[in-house]
Amino acid sequence: MSGRREEILDAALAIADEHGLDAVSMRALAERVGVTPMALYRHVKDKAELLDGMVGRLLAALLRSGVVEDLAWDERLNALAYAVREVTGQHPWAAQLLFSRPAVTPDAVRAVDFIYVALIEAGVPESEVPRLERLVSTFVIGFAASEASGRFSPGALDPRGRRGQLPDGELPGHTRLGPWLDLPVDLTAEFEADLDDIRRLVVAAAQPRGSAPSSSRADMPRTKR
Repeated sequence: MSGRREEILDAALAIADEHGLDAVSMRALAERVGVTPMALYRHVKDKAELLDGMVGRLLAALLRSGVVEDLAWDERLNALAYAVREVTGQHPWAAQLLFSRPAVTPDAVRAVDFIYVALIEAGVPESEVPRLERLVSTFVIGFAASEASGRFSPGALDPRGRRGQLPDGELPGHTRLGPWLDLPVDLTAEFEADLDDIRRLVVAAAQPRGSAPSSSRADMPRTKR
């Protein structure tokens, strides 16, 4: 990547951090880097390529943020998942962008390949690897997006208050789960539990059809990251 293109992408990330993703435009970007909008097109041909480049920069940061190649496959997937959560915590708009753009830049393709290799090493049949990559990516980015956007927070009403909006009996699921819904949510513990579930799913997918799951690292107690 040329130094000028790096500068342009850095400026786009800064605009998104300061004003949100919707504020990123070719005109705003040109003003930030001190050139005319037409001058940008020598480095990014249009808004779509700019957004794809931003995705690539975010995913490149994930792969530099401690995802160590010599870890076991499940530990590498965990490290990548935590890196996504960290990046979206720093850039709350990032999950929206990661969800909305395909992996087309070299850095984005490397991130997908990182997951492919981990799943292959886990023993997942090659025909199932693309599907499981989509499942893993959707869970990790979805959790991070929901957390960063505040979707997991109760908002103005706590769970008891939400149940009180309707007459008794109209929310049977909420009523039955009330003691659990009223507890404070530990999103880090929930994220770890979800990653354990994903790991077990991958291990199950790696088993020959009709065979009982064998013992593996994924069945052993995990230490928290």
